[in-house]
Amino acid sequence: MLPSVFGGPFDFRAETRPSVASTADLTSSLIAAEVPTLGDCSFSGAAAVAMDELGLRGIAYLEVFGADPAEAMEQFDELRDRAAAHFDERVAVGVSPHAPYSVSAAVYHACADLGLPVATHISESESEVRYLLDGGGAWETIPWLVDPPGTTGTRLLAREGLLGPHVLAAHCVVVEPEEIALLAEHDVAVAHCPRSNAYVGCGIAPLRELRRAGLRVGVGTDGVSSTPSHDYFDELRAVVMMARARERRPDAMTAAEALELATLGGARALRLEAEVGSLVPGKRADLAVVSVEGSPYVPVENPAAAVVFGGSPERVLATYVDGEPRYERGGMNWHELTVAAHSARRAMLAVSTSADEAPVTAPHA
Repeated sequence: MLPSVFGGPFDFRAETRPSVASTADLTSSLIAAEVPTLGDCSFSGAAAVAMDELGLRGIAYLEVFGADPAEAMEQFDELRDRAAAHFDERVAVGVSPHAPYSVSAAVYHACADLGLPVATHISESESEVRYLLDGGGAWETIPWLVDPPGTTGTRLLAREGLLGPHVLAAHCVVVEPEEIALLAEHDVAVAHCPRSNAYVGCGIAPLRELRRAGLRVGVGTDGVSSTPSHDYFDELRAVVMMARARERRPDAMTAAEALELATLGGARALRLEAEVGSLVPGKRADLAVVSVEGSPYVPVENPAAAVVFGGSPERVLATYVDGEPRYERGGMNWHELTVAAHSARRAMLAVSTSADEAPVTAPHA
């Protein structure tokens, strides 16, 4: 069977506190699992180091928390300084005001004033929405949350004039039609994370409605606090299954549509579609080669379906960034990747962090 070659997928992740010691290892797993480009909400900054040392492309959204803008900018400056040597035209810096329940409107404004790409978590669960509306529900006793704004995250950011094409909103599970319209009006991108949303019981995002509204949607794995792996093939299968389950129709999402969300969709969400996301003349040669030999999905009549339904990290033959091999099965030992990952880990752990007392794990339900 001939291998399938396609423009490399784009993963969106959220790093949690334990990832100070594991982000580099997880990033190395992505490179061997056909993901050459990622957007990472990074609490430690380790993702930027790992992306640089492993030769990946992406945006490291440095994560901040709290109600005080000055303190949040201190967090951001510390993270940016820690990873400063690793930012370049291939690895960009962004900022991630975590979520409307963990970050005040004033901090959102301070982040917007940086003029960087922004990633934030919006309407992941009903518990989140309830807390934001009136401070009640399952989250009312969590001590580190900011005061509830009395409205949903989407409406809050719209009211404050903070939505725009530079904003990537993760999840968007519990959103009303009016909120979808607001996101679309301001050309906000969405990171769809079906496995994470399912594992923590948040629900299934209205993917059909988001896409019909014209939103730029990419696919994310989220972090290891809410998903068991960063296996992007598993995530794509979840995209298909969750869409079909929500709509109760087998044609609600095709394999080809899921693959496009993972490639060109992700590039559009990161605003990198002019450079990568599809294999056309003039774009950068970021791509993955996947063999479907031995796949349970046979016969291979539809290459997209074969990759989505039969793909796995073990079937990735090679991953390229800028036409340069970053992973080759049999020609580049896994040990080389993990050594580079451990180097990135040590670079982070060698720097003392004053952020140790900051809240790092978002509630889910």
